[in-house]
Amino acid sequence: MTAPAGPPDDQGFCLPALATAIVDGTGTIVGWSAEAARLLARSAEDVTGRPAGELLADGARWKPGEKGPLPPPGPGRTVLRTADGEGVEVAFWAAVMGGTAGAMLVHFVPVDVAVEWGQGIGLLRALLGQHEIGISLRRPDLTLERTNITSGMFGAPALKPGDRFDDVVWSRDAAEAESILGQVVETGVPAISRQHQWRSLRTPPQEHTVSVSAFRMEDARGEPSGVAVIVEDVTEQERIRRQRELLHSAATRIGFSLDVRRTAQALADVVHEIADVVTVALAPSVLAGRELVPTVRASTPLVTAAVSAARELPEEFLSVGRQQPRIPDSVQLREVLQGRSVVLSKEEAVRSLREDEDLIAQLIPPDGGSLVVAPLFARGLMLGTVAAWQTADSPAFEDDEVQLLGEICSRAALGIDNARRYAHEHQAAVGLQERLLPRPVTDVTAAHTVGAYAPAGGGAGVGGDWFDVIELPSLRVAFVVGDVVGHGIQAAAGMGRLRTSVQNFAILELEPAELLGHMEDLVQRLAAERPTPGSETIGATCLFAVYDPTTRQCTFANAGQPPPVLVRPDGSTAPVDVPPGPPLGVGGVPYESTTVTLEPDTLLALFTDGLLALAPYADGDGDGQRSVERRLAELYREGRSLEAMGDDLLAGAVRSEPRDDIAVLLARVNAVDPGSVAVWEFPAEAGSVAEARTAVIGQLEAWDLTHLVFTTELVVSELVTNAVRYAWAPIRVRLLRDQVLICEVSDPSNTQPRLMRAGGTDEGGRGLFIVAQCTTRWGCRYGSRGKTIWTEQPLQAGESPLISLPDF
Repeated sequence: MTAPAGPPDDQGFCLPALATAIVDGTGTIVGWSAEAARLLARSAEDVTGRPAGELLADGARWKPGEKGPLPPPGPGRTVLRTADGEGVEVAFWAAVMGGTAGAMLVHFVPVDVAVEWGQGIGLLRALLGQHEIGISLRRPDLTLERTNITSGMFGAPALKPGDRFDDVVWSRDAAEAESILGQVVETGVPAISRQHQWRSLRTPPQEHTVSVSAFRMEDARGEPSGVAVIVEDVTEQERIRRQRELLHSAATRIGFSLDVRRTAQALADVVHEIADVVTVALAPSVLAGRELVPTVRASTPLVTAAVSAARELPEEFLSVGRQQPRIPDSVQLREVLQGRSVVLSKEEAVRSLREDEDLIAQLIPPDGGSLVVAPLFARGLMLGTVAAWQTADSPAFEDDEVQLLGEICSRAALGIDNARRYAHEHQAAVGLQERLLPRPVTDVTAAHTVGAYAPAGGGAGVGGDWFDVIELPSLRVAFVVGDVVGHGIQAAAGMGRLRTSVQNFAILELEPAELLGHMEDLVQRLAAERPTPGSETIGATCLFAVYDPTTRQCTFANAGQPPPVLVRPDGSTAPVDVPPGPPLGVGGVPYESTTVTLEPDTLLALFTDGLLALAPYADGDGDGQRSVERRLAELYREGRSLEAMGDDLLAGAVRSEPRDDIAVLLARVNAVDPGSVAVWEFPAEAGSVAEARTAVIGQLEAWDLTHLVFTTELVVSELVTNAVRYAWAPIRVRLLRDQVLICEVSDPSNTQPRLMRAGGTDEGGRGLFIVAQCTTRWGCRYGSRGKTIWTEQPLQAGESPLISLPDF
């Protein structure tokens, strides 16, 4: 059987691998090589002297149509028979031997080997013919044997056999390349697409980014014979990739902080990836969060906001926080002020500074080589500049890098301006809230109180949390904590409205649950008044408590706040079991009040839910409320002041960035000395007026307040007379001695007292007018069993009001 068409003439070969036979003119084998014996498993003794045709497999011929005993000259393909009868397809080349009658020299190898040789030579020729990639064949000692790299490729000089890497690139780059290729030769593991920076030995040096792949070459015995190196210049692709990565890095790293300095530092760090030294200078108004001036001039002082450098800079060079010196006017400076980037060599930068040594030391790094100055413009206003330096060892900035820097600065300028605007709004919100919150420390008869506030972190800033302490008549005091939904100036303004409303309702001396009911109506009304539904969230939570130091009773009502905590004098703690009503604005459920009796020196802690989310409390056993209780007990037992307790509770907000703002109110309650309280009860009859006067006069004399007898006698007479007129049950009279003298008359009637100026012929209407003239303050509060009218008079004689009674 005849083999198919033979391989191409140019097969290529390895001499030791060729099987060889010599056939004389009669077709008899007269010569047989060792490789031929190995291939067909036939020794020279077995085949010498026998016809060559016997080597052909059954049906095989030297060539199609050739039946002679001798192979025809030239290439061919046939099937030879081994000693055990197996067929081996071979490719052969037959040549007539000169000087020998008809004798032929026949070389043959297996077809697959011949094809491999041909493909190998074709592949090598194709690779060496490339002009875009470099092919090098190197010996095991890594010296060059063959290459297609010509002068100019990769910035390297022409190569010649025997060259090493350090003959064409910097020694450091050469050592790195030879280390990798040595491992390939030693282990046989190829190196695939390894990127390297190669700097040529030419002057000036050219830097190229190359992708290197290397494969170990082996001889016929499988021994290392060298290494094949494929080098591709990917400088342009790498430049494009780096630019894309840098833009992506700028998009992900710049503008996510609402802090101007952090944003400036992020900008400097990003630009540092293409520059050796970077400084960001901003106008003071930007750093301070103020409104920007319409234009930035050459005389406008800039402050270094961020620096990023690979090496330490000298002390003279402008550091963060230092004001930059005034730069002389120049064409380049005017270009920057008009919003265009400028590129300068070090020499040009020195000339633009008028060769002023002090300016040079502050603005030019010692090893500076080239400079790009890019403006920071946002919304038509200039915020500052970015100065990027390349050292003398680095290549100068290229046009695409300058364009890239300008694009990064444009994006960063918006982030910096957003941070400035946030700081401006934050300052306004902080200022508003500081004016809306009460004094942090108050000291009244009923309690000593300390309030503390911490804004949210992570850009949320000031919110709507508040605390308040409201002095009420009859030595009572109201404690309030609340939280308006949202953050920023709108939340702070909403907090101010609600705090004022709570104060106004508290002055009416409503019960806590009733007060929250009125606040619920107010919040719903405010929500209905929004200009656009959904434009802003209206909602709040509030805890309101009233403490009476004469009875030591404290009444609580809650609208969505965490329960307050009591720390008793013995150090034990407990939450106040006050029914948790819904937040204000939800509606549908009435609020309930809870009254507890407090021992003197009991610590009462009210706080918003932001405290429970702080790491020291939320990271414990998962029960923030219980963690706060334990910490309060520890602080109480340590004898800490209320101020120190407040600082300790909010220490976590200083160390971290809480998600919500926090308001805390701590109150250490007092009790009024029973000796400063006098209480009487009289029947609702006319004779009780005189009895009340007599009792009050006696008590004032016992307290050594005889100078108040006249006015107090008038007040008691008028109030008891009115009570007798409208009441049907016993009347209660109480005197309280504190910083003022308080007189209370209580009766079961709900009749509203009104202050009127009676006419000359009127029979009534003068009672409350006389009371108002004799006292500094008076008022009325309603309870579940009638009303109480109270008055206040100063204890000192010189502070008594000037009494001007009308001519009745």
